[in-house]
Order: sequence, then C-alpha cells, then structure tokens
Amino acid sequence: MLIALAVVTGMGLILAGNIPQDDDYHLFADSRVVAGIPNFWNVVSNLPFLAVGMFGLLIPGTFHKDKRSYLVLYLGIILVAIGSAYYHLDSNNSTLVWDRLPMTVAFMSLCSIVIEEFIAQKPGRTSLIPMILAGILSVVYWISTGDLRLYVFIQFYPMLAIPVIVITFRSGGRDTRPYWTLLVLYGVAKVFEHFDPQTYELLGFISGHSLKHIAAATGLFVLVNSYRNNALVKG
Repeated sequence: MLIALAVVTGMGLILAGNIPQDDDYHLFADSRVVAGIPNFWNVVSNLPFLAVGMFGLLIPGTFHKDKRSYLVLYLGIILVAIGSAYYHLDSNNSTLVWDRLPMTVAFMSLCSIVIEEFIAQKPGRTSLIPMILAGILSVVYWISTGDLRLYVFIQFYPMLAIPVIVITFRSGGRDTRPYWTLLVLYGVAKVFEHFDPQTYELLGFISGHSLKHIAAATGLFVLVNSYRNNALVKG
C-alpha cells in the first residue's frame, strides 16, 4: 500500500509537469510592523515551534543513541522556528530556502520515528539519514531548477503514508491518538494558510498564516508530549 501510494503520488506529480514557485506566495495578508519588526505576527507566531522543540529536548533519554530520530525531530522543530521567522522578516525566494530546509528535516525525522514505532526499529533508525538527505535534495532541486515537485512530494507523501502505517501496522500498544491529532491540526494549518487573507479580514487581529503556525505547533506539542509521557513511564 505504501509503495503503491508513493508510485501514484509520484506519477501524479510527474504528469502535473513543472510546478514553479508562485511569486504571490510571499504576499501575506498581515504585514503590520510592530516594534520595528516587519510582518510581526507571522514572525512571532513561530515562537510556539521554538517552545515545542525546547520542550522535546528536555525529555529523559532523548540523547540515547537509539533516540537520535527524536533528537533530530526536536532540533528540526527549533530550526523551523528560526528559519520561518527569518523568512517572514523579509519574504522572498532566497529566505524561503531557510524556511523549507528545516521543514524537510522535521518531516523526514518524523517519518523515521513512525517507521521505528509502528513497523520495525532497525529500518526506522537506518532510514533517518537517507530520508533527511532526500528532503534536503528536494530543496536543492527546487533552487536549481525552479521546480517544486520533489519538495511537494517530500512534504505531502508523509501526511498520506503516516495514516496508512498507523492503521495497518501494530503499534505494540502505542497510543495513536497523538498522531491523528497532529494530522488533523496539520490539515487545519493548511486550510488557514490557504485562506490567509479571508481569515485576517474575518478576524481583524490575526491572519490565517499566523494561525497556521499556531495550529501546526499545537499538533507537534501533542505528539512531543506523548513522547515525554512514554519516556517518563519507561523511566
């Protein structure tokens, strides 16, 4: 099922042809300058990512050699906060690179963890580095060719594969609810992102893009907190 899903997704992107970066992507609804910081709320709404990543680093046993996928995930989340804040200070394709690179690290390390927890530990651990390299390559490919297809695959295939893995593989008693919460909130985040100006027009004080950051960070917090609870129980 996972291979078939990858093939269908890959073929769909191939048939879609070149996917260029839309210049209008950088035009966010809320560009207010506060305390001398441009796009203030889109910048500071990344603080929840920083908090979640730091929270993850405090989990007992994170630095054990068998927990490196978790460590990379937490570091990736911290880098997402930094990279996204940097991008929103001056939104353009050059700064967008530093937003997307850490996101691929976070996505791929999460995939490694899911494989480790639900399928088998060894494949999950050994897949970490190759998947991270694939994620970085997707951004390099976009920079080199202007084509986003590989990056789109790296970002969205995990969101399709994770439900399949969670449903079809035994978890050894692992609570799957945090993963479903993350997936739902990630979907909510993408909706907020799509309706950025409409959300800002409706609410008046915050935009859809800022709420995207908050929704995604909330989903990650639920997941990371579940790792913390498991670590405390095992400890």
